[in-house]
Amino acid sequence: MSGVPQYLLAVYIAEHRRSPPVPPGVVAEMLDRSPAAATEMCQRLAEDGLVSYEAYEGVTLTDSGRERAAQLHETYVTVSWFFRGVLDLDEYETEAMELAGLVSPTVAERLAATLPTGAEAATESGARE
Repeated sequence: MSGVPQYLLAVYIAEHRRSPPVPPGVVAEMLDRSPAAATEMCQRLAEDGLVSYEAYEGVTLTDSGRERAAQLHETYVTVSWFFRGVLDLDEYETEAMELAGLVSPTVAERLAATLPTGAEAATESGARE
């Protein structure tokens, strides 16, 4: 089951791919949820002040929602790179989306420190092929 962090992250990513408002159907597709479930969660996010919600239009992150989503996105990117680069998972983005809201900033920083950088990453990926 997807919670607030996953929905915030999905809206954040969707806003970067298209201009807001983001229709709940787009969020539902990103999270593999029903449109009804996405609409319900979007309304909940609006009640919490994280998005503004317009029926038949969609959602737009508020300033506080955008700030929280940006933090989640940083963690998502780190976890995603770790899952792809270190663990070599095929579904790294899906897994990272599920975990982004559960990983503390300290853990994300430590994961980031384990990631190969620049030439190291190219050498490692070339060695795997």
